[in-house]
Amino acid sequence: MKIMVVGGGGREHAIIKKLKENKEIEEVFALPGNGGISADATCVNIGAKDIPAIVKFAVETKIDFAVVAPDDPLVLGAVDALEKEGILCFGPKANAAIIEGSKVFSKNLMKKYNIPTAQYEVFENMQEALSYLETAPIPTVVKADGLALGKGVIIAMTREEAKDAVRSMMENKIFGESGSRVVIEEFLEGPEVSVLSFTDGNVVVPMISSMDHKRALDNDEGLNTGGMGTVAPNPYYTKEIAEECMKTIFLPTIKAMKEEGREFRGCLYFGLMLTKNGPKVIEYNCRFGDPETQVVLPLLESDLYTVMKATSEGKLSETEVKFSENSACCVIVASKGYPVKYESGFEMVLPETDENSEIFVAGAKLSNGKLLSAGGRVLGVTAVAENLKKAVSKAYELAEEVEFENGFFRKDIGQKALKILEV
Repeated sequence: MKIMVVGGGGREHAIIKKLKENKEIEEVFALPGNGGISADATCVNIGAKDIPAIVKFAVETKIDFAVVAPDDPLVLGAVDALEKEGILCFGPKANAAIIEGSKVFSKNLMKKYNIPTAQYEVFENMQEALSYLETAPIPTVVKADGLALGKGVIIAMTREEAKDAVRSMMENKIFGESGSRVVIEEFLEGPEVSVLSFTDGNVVVPMISSMDHKRALDNDEGLNTGGMGTVAPNPYYTKEIAEECMKTIFLPTIKAMKEEGREFRGCLYFGLMLTKNGPKVIEYNCRFGDPETQVVLPLLESDLYTVMKATSEGKLSETEVKFSENSACCVIVASKGYPVKYESGFEMVLPETDENSEIFVAGAKLSNGKLLSAGGRVLGVTAVAENLKKAVSKAYELAEEVEFENGFFRKDIGQKALKILEV
């Protein structure tokens, strides 16, 4: 059996490693993959957004199953194009991927179907947005409507910051056309939780909850990034909260999408805020989160290919999805200067891993047999253990063994979660 995974980061490396546990899978292709992924898959130099080339390769190579992992190709219709050629895919079609592709769409969906979220206003005119901010409650949150590499959200603590955010998106186009419309929404307070879920359009099977660490530096200081580390499960996410989310958020979202003629099949990511008024949706993603995937999939005990295929075929209710009772921690090793300016091309030597640890490569290339850094976030160092304290300790032990002179990582991943567990 031949499998194709579209994408080339740490999330894709985690998906590929998990898929390879199925012995029926003979060959895995990564499009485009990266230098580290090449140890586990055949990398093909086709960009994740080059849908005609992806389809051509899949047809010519006689791919049996495709996983489209990043947001861009999903929103652009990669699944539609592949399935048109008879290739079964894991991932939503374009008309369902809009749940991430347009924040305006997702906010309006939640409003229409009474799914709890922050109050908001939508603006297509910059002057109207700036006028609104004269009296809007502060702090506030400014979001670019479209995809922005996970960076299109600015939490503004002052009125001037909020106005600057609007100008940068709508006038200076820092996110291109994604910022031509903006959402200005209520600032919510409370612990954040990420919940990835498998869904076939009818059934929702949540995965283990996780806690992301977005800021670049220790103590949640520095700029927002794509994520500097994760732990799972998230101690804030209790059984009671999980039940409430299923009733008020997860199932209503799936039903709402179906009602709109946009049946969602694939991985639906729920970014949640546990407010004093109950759980609320901060954002949806139409795919596996990164780096949440790097702690969630190592805890999956069921066969990933079997679950993905059942999801794509609408048979998720017939399939067991089982997770370990263990905990996991992922520490991201990034290039110094990330998320702003950084240099690449530094040699890395990775330590040996065991059955309870993995190093997922997010940004690297191979040159003369050497692994060189080639991105901002470079490695995801993950460890699994019987409890979170041991998982965190083991992940850091492994991260310290990475030889990479231009690398840095936060030293406090998981500390907030450990403090909650001690209470």
